Amino acid sequence: MSAFDVDAIISHKDSNMAEQALKWLADEINQHDIAYYQNDKNLIDDAQYDALRQNLLKLEQAFPALKRTDSPSDKVGAQVMPAFSKRAHELPMLSLDNGFSEADIADFIRKVQDFLKIDKELFPPIIAEPKIDGLSAAIHY
Repeated sequence: MSAFDVDAIISHKDSNMAEQALKWLADEINQHDIAYYQNDKNLIDDAQYDALRQNLLKLEQAFPALKRTDSPSDKVGAQVMPAFSKRAHELPMLSLDNGFSEADIADFIRKVQDFLKIDKELFPPIIAEPKIDGLSAAIHY
């Protein structure tokens, strides 16, 4: 998918290639965000999109001085279609991080345990369900 081998760029500490890759990734992600949020059209599947964002984050972590001021990592999505009206929520609706590996899930569980200050034995069971992309709801009753 990517025009760049991000792992090779990082392992060789190639800041010139990193800068080029960061620009390419930002442009790609922005193009897909506009297609998805403004034109209601997926140009790539979710796994490919997530890979673009993961590569961007890996490069930004490896080369923090090269992080772009317009980095897609600092925003979620793009301007929405004009057909949708804005709604102020009582509490902000925040975006969730992705989990791609068992290590990501274990890290999430550890963060929840730390936040709730509970032991592993007291952690409630986790139920995972397929993601419905593009849907969010705030329900008050």
